[in-house]
Amino acid sequence: MLIMKRFTTLGVGLLLTGCNVLPVSPKSTDLASTIETATSARNQTSATDTQLSSASQPNHEWLAQEIARNRANDTFHEVTDSERLWQQPLDLSRPDPYAKYPDDLYQVLRRGFTFDLTLEDKRINQQLKWYASHQSYINRVSERASRYMFHIVNELQARDMPLDLALLPIVESAFDPFAYSHGSASGMWQFIPSTGRMYNLKQNWWYDGRRDVVESTRAALDYLSQLNKMFDGDWLLALASYNSGPGTVLRAQRKNAKAGKPTDFWHLDLPKETEAYVPKMFALAKLFHSPDKYGIELPYVSTEPYFAIIETGGQIDLAQAAKLAEMNLSDLYLLNPGFNRWATDPDGPHHLLVFADRAETFQTNIASLPPENRLSWKRYTIESGDSLLSIAHKFDVTVDVVKDVNNIRGNLIRAGDKLLIPVASQNDQFYALSAENRLKVKQNALSGSDKSRIDYSVKSGDTFWEIAKKFNVSVTSLTKWNNMAPKDVLRPGQNLVI
Repeated sequence: MLIMKRFTTLGVGLLLTGCNVLPVSPKSTDLASTIETATSARNQTSATDTQLSSASQPNHEWLAQEIARNRANDTFHEVTDSERLWQQPLDLSRPDPYAKYPDDLYQVLRRGFTFDLTLEDKRINQQLKWYASHQSYINRVSERASRYMFHIVNELQARDMPLDLALLPIVESAFDPFAYSHGSASGMWQFIPSTGRMYNLKQNWWYDGRRDVVESTRAALDYLSQLNKMFDGDWLLALASYNSGPGTVLRAQRKNAKAGKPTDFWHLDLPKETEAYVPKMFALAKLFHSPDKYGIELPYVSTEPYFAIIETGGQIDLAQAAKLAEMNLSDLYLLNPGFNRWATDPDGPHHLLVFADRAETFQTNIASLPPENRLSWKRYTIESGDSLLSIAHKFDVTVDVVKDVNNIRGNLIRAGDKLLIPVASQNDQFYALSAENRLKVKQNALSGSDKSRIDYSVKSGDTFWEIAKKFNVSVTSLTKWNNMAPKDVLRPGQNLVI
C-alpha cells in the first residue's frame, strides 16, 4: 500500500508538471482570486509596454492557461490529501449467516461443509423431503451420533477431508454401531468382511473391528481417501464407489465415455441404491446446514470429547471394566461395540473407550486391579465322551480359547484331566449387548409374532440353502431371522431360529 501511495503522489506530480500545468505556488482555493491576480499581473506588465496599451484587458488564451493550472493544482492536492484514507484498514466485516444456530458440533460441520449445496436435482429433493418430514428419525440418529461425532469430525479435520463425510454413517447405518446388513456389512461404516480385512480390521469370535468405533473410522477414512485419489479428487465418485465398489463406477464411466456422455456421478448409470446414495448425502448436508429452512430442529451436540481411550493392559471382563469405570455396562458396550462377548479379546486390542469424565477414575482403578481379578475362572474335570468342541460350547468359548489357556497343542484330551476355563463374572442376561444376547432379542421378537418358531441346531455340512429348503423358507428370511448374511459360515452346534 505504501508503494502505491508513493507512486500515485509522484505520478500525479510528474504528469501535471510534464504538461506544464502544475503551479509552483501554494494551493489556490478560489478561481475568482486567480483571475483577479492574473489580470492584475497582466495589467502591470502591460503598463510598461506602451506598444501594447490596447491590451489592458486580460488576454483570454493566457487566462485559460491560468485556470487550467488552478484546476490541476486542486486535483493534485485532492489526490495527496486522500493518502491518509489509504492508511486505514478495510472493514470486511459482514453478518455471520450461522449466528442464529447453537455453537455446537453441528455448527462446526456447517462451517466446514464443502459440497455444493446450491445444486438442485430431483433425486436430492426426494431424499430431502423424506428427511425433513421425519423429525423423530433425526432425533434418534443425532442421539446415537452424539457418542461418536466428535471423534469423526476430529479425524476428518486432522486429514483435511470434507466435513460433509461426517454424515456418511447416517446413510450407511443411521449411526448404529451394531448394524448388520444382508450383504454381511457390519458397523456404522458398514464394512463387508473382505474389505474390512483389507484395511486391517480384525474379525474373530471375541472381536469384530468393523464395529470398533476408532478402528472402523480409521479404516473408513483410509478407504475414502484412496477412492478419492483413484477418481482424481472427485468426492462424489469416491462416495459412489464406497457404496457399490470402484469397479462398478469405473465400468459405468467407460460406458459413458464410449457413448460420448459425461462421466461425472450425475450422468452415470449405476445401481439403484448407489444412485440414491450420493443424493442422500447432499440432502443431509442441506438439512444440517439450514435446518430452520426445512422445519427441522437439530439436537445440541457438544463440542467436547465424548470418550477417552484407556489402555487396559490385557483381557478383562467387561462387567468388571464397567464397574471400574463407574459406568453402566450397556454404555460401555455402546462405546466398545467391537467386542462380541463378555470380555475383551485375549489377543487385543487392549484398550477401552470410557466416558471422558470417567477416564481418570477408570485409569486409577484398573491400575490397582490384581491380574487374577481381571477374569473369572472355572476348573472343569474332563468327563468320558467330552471333546474340546463340546466343552467350549458348554462354557460359551471357542476351542482355541480352551487350548490356549490350557497349553493344549493337539485335539486329544483325557477323562479326569482338569481344564481352566475363563467364564463371565455375571449371568448371561447381564451382558445385554453382547452379540449372543442381541441375537436372542431379535429371535424372541420373532417368536412373539404370529409366526411359528422352530429352533434348529446346525449339523456338520449344513448350508443355508439346504436348511431353508428343508423348512420351506427363503435363504433371505432365514439369515435375517438369525442376524446373519447368506455368505456367513455356519458352525456345527450353532442354534438357528426358523
